[in-house]
Amino acid sequence: MTFCRPSKWLRELLLCGLLLAGSAGANAADTPALTGGPYVPTPQRVVDAMLAVANVSDRDYVIDLGSGDGRIVITAAQKFGARGKGYDIDGELVERSTASAAKLKLGDRVRFEKRDVLQADLRDATVITLYLLPAMMLELRAKLLRELKPGTRIVSHDFDFGDWQPERTLHLDLDEKYDITGSWSSTVYLWTVPDRAKK
Repeated sequence: MTFCRPSKWLRELLLCGLLLAGSAGANAADTPALTGGPYVPTPQRVVDAMLAVANVSDRDYVIDLGSGDGRIVITAAQKFGARGKGYDIDGELVERSTASAAKLKLGDRVRFEKRDVLQADLRDATVITLYLLPAMMLELRAKLLRELKPGTRIVSHDFDFGDWQPERTLHLDLDEKYDITGSWSSTVYLWTVPDRAKK
């Protein structure tokens, strides 16, 4: 059977529906209840691409907003030697991420905190990563431009900042993603925070 590639608005609608419906249709024994609601993890290939496009190195401090199971911050530490922190509103996911980091002996390099991303402390960031829905992206934009140091790289999976044009866009084909979001591909966007005078 041949499938038509869904339009961008349809992909967003499907993802919104997934986030709102969460695990309602899943067997409770198969899907643990999460106090902060359902989440959609970023595929590992996309995680690797996000960190590579941002040129993450051992000099960086990566902050992931909506960190889920912690895979972006953990990968940044494992593969690039970076330090970092993840913020998520779901306490169970924060505990899971912290346990994963400890198991990998990365507890001295990465931390996770239960917090609304709009209240996150961004002062140490040299790289920000996100996989958040469009409304939250637009809500965060002012905070990022206000609080981040010029030169900080921001990299997002699938969703952009509206009329703030990315300096680089990367498309990845991921057949396995269709069952989750209705899309066969992922898009990675990169921005750099400008000097205050150029905002």
